[in-house]
Amino acid sequence: MERPDLSDLDAFVAVAHARGFRGAATARKVSASALSEAVRRLEARLDVRLLNRTTRSVTPTDAGARLLERLSPALDGVAEALDVVNAYRDTPTGTLRLNVPGIIARVVLPPIAADFLKTHPGVTLEVAVEDSFVDVLAARFDAGVRYEERLEQDMIALPIGPRVQRFAAGAAPAYLASRGVPRHPRDLLEHACIRHRFPSGSMPVWEFEQDGEIVRVDPKGPLVSTSVDMEVGAALAGLGVLATFEELLAPHFKSGALVPVMEDWWQPFSGPYLYYAGRRHVPGPLRAFIDFVKARREN
Repeated sequence: MERPDLSDLDAFVAVAHARGFRGAATARKVSASALSEAVRRLEARLDVRLLNRTTRSVTPTDAGARLLERLSPALDGVAEALDVVNAYRDTPTGTLRLNVPGIIARVVLPPIAADFLKTHPGVTLEVAVEDSFVDVLAARFDAGVRYEERLEQDMIALPIGPRVQRFAAGAAPAYLASRGVPRHPRDLLEHACIRHRFPSGSMPVWEFEQDGEIVRVDPKGPLVSTSVDMEVGAALAGLGVLATFEELLAPHFKSGALVPVMEDWWQPFSGPYLYYAGRRHVPGPLRAFIDFVKARREN
């Protein structure tokens, strides 16, 4: 049997992990047809079907699952071996793949990423924005950014961005003029509230805190969305009270387009962490980013 091409094996792993050709193509910046052809070529050389394809999903066959189990660490080893060369360069080169939630992509990562890429012009940064929980290693990311309660136990966590954040609440002046100003979290049960739903389908209750007292409310309102842009726009239009990250509302508080409400009840929480596997080789671009984040915090 002719030995398969390494690029075809890599294409199979990418598609199997992504559970689809389009997702893998987006991550690898190649066409879905090129990946499809590579997998077909690999299956022909091995004379066995590796992937079950339907219009809705792509899943490994039994043979494909066994190959994936053995092949993934082998390809990781090849990448690690090649990355050793980075130690002999003045600056690392390669791609750094991060998975971050939307709030991080909006207000935390942009200034850090801009300074990092200016310092390390040989690195390409790829950022995937997902608010749902993601196993960064299984999804082939180098690292992720999440909040403390979302960290996996076997990962190393490095503080990144602000160490304390708050959930804030606000509404448009016209709304407050017509409906009154809530003074206590339970007052929100009598107000129109704009809610956020995560991609998982969950819609957490609003939590407020004052002098150790925690109050949770589940208010109703005219809009539920997975888009913070939609939610902020609705609040600006006077549709109701919005509770979300303070950083998203602060510019509108400053301009007067929104008015803070119940500020003495805004709950603080720990800031985000960069997390990565501690039991494997750290690629050059990731090592450079870790060192950069550490140095930035010390300055």
